Formats: sequence, C-alpha cells, structure tokens
Amino acid sequence: MRRVSMLGTAALLTAAVLGAGAPVETATATARTETVESAGPHGPAAEAERRVAEMTTTEQAASIVMGHIPTTDAATLAGYMQDTGIGGFILMGANVPGSEDALRTVTAALDTDQDVPPLIAIDQEGGDVSRLPWDEFPGSRTLKDSPAAETGAAFAARAALVTRAGANVNFGVVADTTADASSFIHARSLGAAPSDAADRVAAAVAAEEPFVASTLKHFPGHGAAPGDSHELIPSTRESLDEWRSSDALPFVAGIEAGASVLMFGHLAYTAVDDVPASLSPRWHDIARDDLGFDGVIVTDDLGMLISTGIPEYADPVANAVAAVTAGSDLVLMIAHSTPDTAAQLVVGIEAAVDDGTLPAERLQEAAERVMTLRLERAASGAVWAPCAGCEPVS
Repeated sequence: MRRVSMLGTAALLTAAVLGAGAPVETATATARTETVESAGPHGPAAEAERRVAEMTTTEQAASIVMGHIPTTDAATLAGYMQDTGIGGFILMGANVPGSEDALRTVTAALDTDQDVPPLIAIDQEGGDVSRLPWDEFPGSRTLKDSPAAETGAAFAARAALVTRAGANVNFGVVADTTADASSFIHARSLGAAPSDAADRVAAAVAAEEPFVASTLKHFPGHGAAPGDSHELIPSTRESLDEWRSSDALPFVAGIEAGASVLMFGHLAYTAVDDVPASLSPRWHDIARDDLGFDGVIVTDDLGMLISTGIPEYADPVANAVAAVTAGSDLVLMIAHSTPDTAAQLVVGIEAAVDDGTLPAERLQEAAERVMTLRLERAASGAVWAPCAGCEPVS
C-alpha cells in the first residue's frame, strides 16, 4: 500500500526554517485529515488503472516519457507538452529565469493537462547541484556530518521552494556514498559511509514527501563504482551480499521513509549483471522484490549513455525501450536531445510493443505507476500559497 500524507513534523520544520531566514513567501501544504491510499477501491491506483486502460498504445507510451527543451518561452513549452502528450518534463538551468514569479510562469505553461498535472521534475539537491539560485539552505557539503534533524529541516525548506516554483518531483536526495574526496559524487552525498548517510537520507525523504515526490538516486549507488557516469559506465565487482551490507543501506532507509521515486544509475555491478543497472532486469527485480520499492522507477538521463561513446548505447530509442523492458517506469532524456526526441521515443516505444520487443503488459504497468504518482501529487494537498506580509524572492 502506498500512502501520501502530510507529515506535520516536516511542515513545522519548514515553517521554522523559512521563518528564521531571509523574508520569503512560505510554501504551505493544505492540512489533510485523510490519507490517500492507493490500494483503496477509489484511490489513485484504481483511478490510474482505469485511465490507462482507456489510453491507446501511443498515449501510454507518451505518458512514460519525461522530456526537456531548453527555453523559458511559455508558448513554446506549452506547445511542446501539447504536441508530444508526454507525462513529464525536467527543469534544467535553461528553464529557470531570474525570479521565482517568472519560474511559476514557466511551470504553469507546462501544465497543459487540465485533468491531471504532469510530473514536473527538478534536480534541486542544494549546494553543488542547484537549479534554483535563491535556494540558500544547507546542501550536502554542510549536512554530511550534521544530525538527521538538520538534514530534515533543510530538505523540508528546499521542497517548499520546489513546490512553490510549480514542480512536483525533486530529483534531490543523493543516496550514493563514498569516502573518496576526488569522486564527483562525494560533495553531493549525505555521508562518506552508507551507515552514516542512511539516517540523513531517510530524514530528507520524510521531509520532502509532504510537498513533492522525493527521489532517491542513483541506484544501486556510485560509491562502489568509481568514475563519472556522465562520461562512462562506472563499474565494480562488488557482490550482491557486499552491496546489501553497505551501499544498499541509504536506499533501504529512503524507501522505508516513503520515497515516491527511485532513479536508476548507469552503473555496472558486474558480479550481479554486466549491463548498467538502468538497463538491467536483475537490478529492477532487486529493487522491487528485495527492497520492496513499489513507486516509480525513473532512469537517469539516457543521453548519458550516448555520451559514453559505446556503440551499443548510441540509439536513444533502443536505450529507452531496453530500460522500460528491464522494469523502468519513466524514461528521462536530456543530453543529446532535440525538440523532436521525446516524440521519437514515443514512436519507438509504441513500435516495440507492436513488434513484441516490449510486452504490452509492461508498458501498461509503467503507465499505471506514472499515472498513480501524478494523481497522488494532485491529491496530496501540497500547494503554493503566499504568506501575508512576506516579501517575494527575487
């Protein structure tokens, strides 16, 4: 059973942090007395199943694509979403204008479905990876050795910023850990050791979920696999048993804390599977069956696979089909994409169903999970509202 509920502690932390800092508009989450239960006969999961059953294969394929175009022009963004029919959009730096008010115009343009909002995501980790210039709350460099409560307060405040910007998914909780200061992920992690990071990861997820769909990344973890996955496929010989007692711990903690989304990295744990986790049925089974994750699995940017220069990953459509076939629910592509890429992925996924490469049942399952999350966020009660007497962020 998946639940979306308002966590009072996180809301209070957010109010405390925002109230103590520079004058800003507060993000509020409308109080809820009921809990949304996806397993209920009238809950989001049941409604998602009904909606997806009424979709064509093309519509199902479009619903599991998260695209991107680099512009702040509202008309262009609205046209992109309407023409492609895709279920999600990721905000990158090129989509973020100089003020919060202007960003809300951007995100409003993306919301072209009057019935159920799309998934609008952002990489708002804070610190080294930050798309919102006005996010001055502590990032991982500061929080790495801090108590879990401080991490929760920072991420509650950060999620409030994301919500009032008009996004509903934050790709913000890095569950990777490494003691190697030269690693690109070191400054972004919430601890050098998995056991140390686990409590902070759980606190970050619990604090974010009342406001946005919180995302754990990059499963199964960069720590054991040295190298930057933006340029190559990092690999490790770490065994599954070794992983379970180490790198898995922050992911387990985040899943138990209620993370809605799990982002799969382009990482090869060759003792488990030679192919990257993002394309590995085995790693998807581990996340589902061993760790009990029942939310949306999203790929890391599939364009990163192209950037490796490895011939077998040169085709973005083939990468997307392989990821969905393996068990991913939402395919994301940024690097090497054009305004036509999302539509090409949709056509390719549909063709894969038609020729039997991708089972229709797998596409339907993915579409249902994505639709469930969209409905959950719509029903969560997390909304932006200005506070009286507060000055806007500029």
